[in-house]
Amino acid sequence: MSKTYNFYCDESCHLEKDKNPFMLIGYISSAYNQVSLHHDNIRQIKKRFNLHTEVKWNSLSKSSYPFYSELIDYFFATDLQYRAIVIDKGQLKHEEFNQSHDDFYYKMYFQLLSKKLLHDCNYNIYLDVKDSRSAKKVNGLRAFLNKNYVTVRTLQNIRSHESELMQLTDIITGAIGYRLRGLNKVIAKNKIIEKFNSTVNSR
Repeated sequence: MSKTYNFYCDESCHLEKDKNPFMLIGYISSAYNQVSLHHDNIRQIKKRFNLHTEVKWNSLSKSSYPFYSELIDYFFATDLQYRAIVIDKGQLKHEEFNQSHDDFYYKMYFQLLSKKLLHDCNYNIYLDVKDSRSAKKVNGLRAFLNKNYVTVRTLQNIRSHESELMQLTDIITGAIGYRLRGLNKVIAKNKIIEKFNSTVNSR
């Protein structure tokens, strides 16, 4: 029987002219049969900290730091995988390559996903709803993947409050973007980034 994996994808600073220098797209992947377990475990962590709402990188503060710290510990203690692509938007040359920013967006998602998609496995890919164009982006991405011989079972938008793993993707992607932009004004965010660095470097 073919294995099935879920991918929870998030974007940061993905608009062409938002004055942010870097664009990020990243995902957390999980074996399908482990998704419910991860969601339940993260909800239990939330419950211990009396959190009953969606969590995001932008919501990280001094008071919520202990929860975020434990959530990062959980991520590193599991077989969850994270992968991201970082694009320097100052180097974009859409006219030279006869492409729109949407075309480029699909190409970057293809680069992000195609290296990890195996033909003998099944995949459910979920993208976080960002704006009114989210449905169009999903349809465009599906067409681009199919054109390039990458077939997925499910490709759809979901709202981040529906998935704890999507929220975790947002937190990790947000941390990378924060570091790339050289921001350091929020002490709790700095501490989470230090935690990421020390954990990765110790492996």
